[in-house]
Amino acid sequence: MKRAIFQKFILLLSLALFLSGIIFGGVISNIILERSRDSMLYNLKIADLSLDYSSNLKEQVDKFKTIGEYEKVRFTIFDKEGNVLADSSVIDNNNMENHSNREEIIETLLEGKGFAKRKSKTLGISMLYIACLSENKNYILRISVPFSGLLEYSDILFPALLVSIGITLMISIFLANQFSRTVTKPLQEIAEELRKIKEEKPDFHFKNYRYEEMNIIADTIMEMSQAVKNSLKQIEFEKMVRQEFFSNASHELKTPITSIRGYIELLENGLAINDNQRKDFLSRIKKETKNMTNLINDILMISRLETKEAEVVISDVRICPLVMEVCNSLEPLAKQCNVTVEVNCKPLVMKANDQQLRELFSNLINNAIKYNKVGGKVFVTVSTEANQVIIIVKDTGVGIPEESKQRVFERFYRVDKGRSKKMGGTGLGLSIVKHVVNYYNGSIELESKLNEGSKFTVRLPKEMI
Repeated sequence: MKRAIFQKFILLLSLALFLSGIIFGGVISNIILERSRDSMLYNLKIADLSLDYSSNLKEQVDKFKTIGEYEKVRFTIFDKEGNVLADSSVIDNNNMENHSNREEIIETLLEGKGFAKRKSKTLGISMLYIACLSENKNYILRISVPFSGLLEYSDILFPALLVSIGITLMISIFLANQFSRTVTKPLQEIAEELRKIKEEKPDFHFKNYRYEEMNIIADTIMEMSQAVKNSLKQIEFEKMVRQEFFSNASHELKTPITSIRGYIELLENGLAINDNQRKDFLSRIKKETKNMTNLINDILMISRLETKEAEVVISDVRICPLVMEVCNSLEPLAKQCNVTVEVNCKPLVMKANDQQLRELFSNLINNAIKYNKVGGKVFVTVSTEANQVIIIVKDTGVGIPEESKQRVFERFYRVDKGRSKKMGGTGLGLSIVKHVVNYYNGSIELESKLNEGSKFTVRLPKEMI
């Protein structure tokens, strides 16, 4: 990569030097041309003032050759018809052709002065022609000099240009090498850090680089690394939860199975001495099988909610009638516990699954009744806020200790294990509530104080997202 950056840099620089050389040459050439034209026009004006047009013009023109290097300059006088009256480079101007069709002559007759650049037919070299009208407007004066533009100064310009290009290239090669190093070195350092990914617990450390793009790459890698770590932690946590779940589920199922087996052995061995005892054993077996059935049903429901694979019928659910049905079904339990349930529900309809909402209300209200005080109350409130359904179940019960608040939604977690077993709970009620809330992308909050009661606030969207 360093070599590629270096080569591209030098290529672009060479192209820039080439283009700037062309532009520079064109500008200098135009400047030389303008300066030459101005100088030659100035010389014409001086010559015009020094000429005596009533005397021999050829003799006067020939005298110009004696001035410095004037032998390189051609001086010509025309009449307004383009006929040559005198020419410093020709002995006999009578044989010269009419010049009225020359570009500089035409322009001079129109604007008072004119210029042209072309190869002279008389001298056979490239010439620059400048012409102007005489002061008396009766004659046209023209001066021409050999003109090759920049080539005339090539012995000065080209060595200087080569030296400047050479120095520029040397400096550029050094800078290109430094620049490519500043780009490739951070990449090499980043690549070196990335090799740590093979380690069991990679710990990346990146410098603060000069280029923001490098810092973005480093930050992205750090974010990805953190995401991977979080994912691994989540996987480990889920693995632990799964193992704990199977362990708890096995334990919860083992207990009633052991009881059922014990009662059956008692019956088989004829230890039930009368019909009342046999009925009692059968009643206990029936109760344990019912507990097992409830436990298995709750486990299956959590599994379906977690995977979201089961087909769920979504419909318009009228919340208030549903809440009243749940409360009516729990009325015997409320009377048994001497607890009053009060419902305040605004008429509303939401898109949901009827059975899932029934489980949510049933578990929340069921817990509020079972873990209440004698003579206590349960308040069920359902309202709306924006596009959300707000469900509040509040009780005046025993409350939840601070250390248990974060764990009450875990599967098989019981705050009061003895009371929960006595009341026939599976330990999955609040876990089901949490999974139902998550299924609808909602939220649940818990507020609780010991011996004062608990308050569960559920927020669900009216429409499935």
